[in-house]
Amino acid sequence: MVRTCLLLLLCIAFSSHYLSMALASDNLQDTCPTATLPLPNTFINGFPCKNPATVTASDFKSSSLSQAGDTSNIPGSSTAIFTAADFPGLNTLGLSVARTDIDVDGVVMPHYHPRASEMLFLSKGVVTAGFTDSQNKIFLKEVRQGDVFVFPRGLVHYCLNMGLESAVGFSVLNSQNPGLVGDFDSMFVSEGEEVISKLKKRLVSLSALQMDRVENGTFFGF
Repeated sequence: MVRTCLLLLLCIAFSSHYLSMALASDNLQDTCPTATLPLPNTFINGFPCKNPATVTASDFKSSSLSQAGDTSNIPGSSTAIFTAADFPGLNTLGLSVARTDIDVDGVVMPHYHPRASEMLFLSKGVVTAGFTDSQNKIFLKEVRQGDVFVFPRGLVHYCLNMGLESAVGFSVLNSQNPGLVGDFDSMFVSEGEEVISKLKKRLVSLSALQMDRVENGTFFGF
């Protein structure tokens, strides 16, 4: 019986080892910019590579983050995520990049990325950034120009502009397709302004506590 259990544990250990290697395998070539191809009948996990003979420096440059987003909406914010589908040079590198613009009193609505952690660098303004964990603890901090804040993978997070000017942040996410869950426009379409106004007040009240952590908290305390 003991021998059988040991063999079973060894099989599980080896299976886990090879599975982790398969999920995070190294690149087999120096670069792999995304190839532009017709929609395939067979879908793969990622994107095919361009012919190495056609790869140029332009594949590794993007000016997309230089343009401010449209913040003329109810939350007063805009976030644009650029993945390997938009920026060919990111393919196989396990990275995405994003730009966030937040008006005065604007908020990036609570959301999460199921496949990535996010590192936010604030290049302008003052925001309160926070996230909640699976135990309903809220971790929040004032983030100023030049500061960095990290949102762990799969945890609901938000940003609220607490300054007297618009805020701008740039993020790096550790997946070439991080995903985004939190379609609040469709959830609150019938009473959007009222709900978002209440949510902003809730986030402001949490920020006013001047605590790094709030036990048994929730963003939706209204």
